[in-house]
Amino acid sequence: MSLASQNISIGIDFGTSNTVVAIADATGRVEALTFEHGGAKLKVYVTALCFWDERHGNGLRTHVEGGPWAIEQFLEGLTAHRFIQSFKTFAASATFQETRIFRDRYRFEDLLSAFVRTLLRHGGAQMDLSARNVVIGRPVQFAGFNPNDELAMRRYRAAFGKLGAEHAHYVYEPVGAAFFYARQLKRDATVLVADFGGGTSDFSVMRFSRSGGILRAEPLGHAGIGIAGDAFDYRIVDHVVSPRLGKGGSYRSMGKILSVPNHYYANFARWNQLAMMKGSGDLKELRELARVALDPEPLEKFIDIVEYDLGFALYRSVSSTKVALSSQDETEFHFHGEGVDIRGDITQRQFEGWIGDDVARIAETIDRALAKAGVGPDDIDKVFLTGGTSFVPAIRRLFLDRFGESRLTSADQFESIAYGLALIGQAEDPGRWAIAEADPDRAATLLLP
Repeated sequence: MSLASQNISIGIDFGTSNTVVAIADATGRVEALTFEHGGAKLKVYVTALCFWDERHGNGLRTHVEGGPWAIEQFLEGLTAHRFIQSFKTFAASATFQETRIFRDRYRFEDLLSAFVRTLLRHGGAQMDLSARNVVIGRPVQFAGFNPNDELAMRRYRAAFGKLGAEHAHYVYEPVGAAFFYARQLKRDATVLVADFGGGTSDFSVMRFSRSGGILRAEPLGHAGIGIAGDAFDYRIVDHVVSPRLGKGGSYRSMGKILSVPNHYYANFARWNQLAMMKGSGDLKELRELARVALDPEPLEKFIDIVEYDLGFALYRSVSSTKVALSSQDETEFHFHGEGVDIRGDITQRQFEGWIGDDVARIAETIDRALAKAGVGPDDIDKVFLTGGTSFVPAIRRLFLDRFGESRLTSADQFESIAYGLALIGQAEDPGRWAIAEADPDRAATLLLP
């Protein structure tokens, strides 16, 4: 597909864990932007940033990389650096104003625009976002405690505005997935789309009908919740890792025995928070606690994880354990790095007990989407599942119990949203799907070949 064509549209699925960019043309052809790294062609760009200093003349200059190049730079660890992952979770947080990276301060919009710049550079294409139809995904509800959707959208617009995309359209991520899936429909259907990301789980009910080559789409209802893959990761950390890092321990202060505060361990609830501990006062406080702890060794391990930037390696260990529990009755969690060694056996039954409340809240959100759409489970013709968390047995059972095996379908867990967003860019009026700018209860049409 030629990027020189003025008829193309660009879909950007900026995710908590991974980001995908897709390009569509007027014929309905869609391709993902690819990245060549380590001899492989990648369609998924890890949502991560690495900043490091290099000496230039008599001073220092800060460099930044994103995606797999950020991980590569971080793992090499040849110079002082700051590694940041899952920073999408900051988008709707009013308490997050900025973070200091070496000599500079970065707001959320600065982090996002820096990240997208690295993506476009490595994509090998001179994509001028201001000159093309750009559709950007957003969750139905942003992640985080007391998320401020209006603040998040201001930050999104500021970040993409820096890249020339002031007139980009912002569309619910599950709506993008719905348009991707709609190409497969052979008959009219009411479809429930379930999009499980790293930070949020989003649901949309859509009614699709065809007539004379025109695909008519009617949004019926949407609902979302800030619980997804990262929350399930946290349950593993909270039950297996944190107790071995001092959670539940005690320290001595002014002749009294006090409990180690739990709020340090709450940072594991979002991987982005753990990455920020090194640049906050938390690390200093942990060192002070370790000096007066009755058993300092676990806290010293926690300090090592923060100080040596082991959060990413820990994230990988937790993620692989979660994946294993999707197909095995029992597995061993094992993390090792910089002298920190943590092991623990986990059964699938234990894991499902830990995530039970999270699954129940996700179930309530599904029911809320159906209620907003004015339909019941029997009215849903197809259920389209996307995202790695949809493979967790407890989550899959939610849909099996409500809709049955025959109505469930899934596709590529990473690319479907970006592809659908790019297709929406080919609609007669892409702005119609921009939820913040239009009435979401009106129907719209999309021409698909």
